[in-house]
Amino acid sequence: MDKNWVKVLVAALFEVLWVIGLKHADGFWEWIGTIIAIYISFYLMIMASKQLPVGTVYAVFVGLGTVGTVFADFAFFGVPLQLAKVVLIVILLAGVIGLKLVTEDNVKEGVES
Repeated sequence: MDKNWVKVLVAALFEVLWVIGLKHADGFWEWIGTIIAIYISFYLMIMASKQLPVGTVYAVFVGLGTVGTVFADFAFFGVPLQLAKVVLIVILLAGVIGLKLVTEDNVKEGVES
């Protein structure tokens, strides 16, 4: 897997963390952690977008973040998982995987930011 796609995956993980932080943070350090997660998430997504197609990166980022947030709600916060949600998440994942598969990785070699 290309290192830029790894950046997108890690950015999506941090997206899940900051979305959870927005909902559950109530102290100074929790808000600082949320802000740091926002920064890391968007920084990694922007860095990956410099080398990969922006539309695909954003779709994968948001799709994985959405799936991760729904899973975290279910696994850690006791939100019930409904069949309709599962079906829609599977459709979303199919779209994200499809976009990744049909997108050419035209990584620009030697480009410095």
